[in-house]
Amino acid sequence: MPRTIDLNSDLGEAYGPWPMGDDDAMLDLVNSANIACGGHASDPETMYRSLRLCAEKGVKVGAHPGYPDREGFGRRVIPMTPEEVGRITAAQIGALQGMAALAGTQVTYVKPHGALNNHASANRPYADAIAQAVKSMPGDLALLAVSGTELDKAGRAAGLPTYSEIFADRGYTPEGQLVPRSQPGAMIHDPQAATDRLLRFLDSGLMEVVGGDPIPLEAASICIHGDSASAVAMARDIRARLAAAGVDFQAFT
Repeated sequence: MPRTIDLNSDLGEAYGPWPMGDDDAMLDLVNSANIACGGHASDPETMYRSLRLCAEKGVKVGAHPGYPDREGFGRRVIPMTPEEVGRITAAQIGALQGMAALAGTQVTYVKPHGALNNHASANRPYADAIAQAVKSMPGDLALLAVSGTELDKAGRAAGLPTYSEIFADRGYTPEGQLVPRSQPGAMIHDPQAATDRLLRFLDSGLMEVVGGDPIPLEAASICIHGDSASAVAMARDIRARLAAAGVDFQAFT
């Protein structure tokens, strides 16, 4: 079992008067926060508030770019070329970097959101476009990618500091992709069940999948989706039980 690991969450996903998740509570529990930056969610005021909370609580900041699809919360693939995907990625990272400068913190890594992440995880041209966009931005940004996917490989091939993540609350296919949300087994809502699976993974290096034998994955970070109703309870259970097993939580960047 690893002695240190990062805990991250997708946060800052409110928009205007519409709230999303309990960011304040989650930021007391995670080491790294993937902050939405205007594609699938957020706006300048939401970004600023989220970044100020990160600065106050000492949480590392990652840009969380997604398809420009607030109506679908970035969970639909929007037809775009790889080049267009690279440009929307750069634009959203730049927006968050600007707000971070005002908020007294800095962006240290990038993690794509939702359908953009899933699409790039399975399709190398899109993965390469995102990796090149991240590499082009100031700040020597790292890339956080789903373990073993095309995006993980593209980041390493581009020479980016690339870190692999696993999901506490998502099911996996035998190919190492996330089970689509429309299919059974996509989500794990029970905190104890999620932590039980993580402990088995950390002991063995093998992730349980839907419809197959466990597969080997690497993990520098564990993600909990901040928009889930069980997010805070799950984060608390994971921190308590992994700490009891001898794991120390530390940001990967």
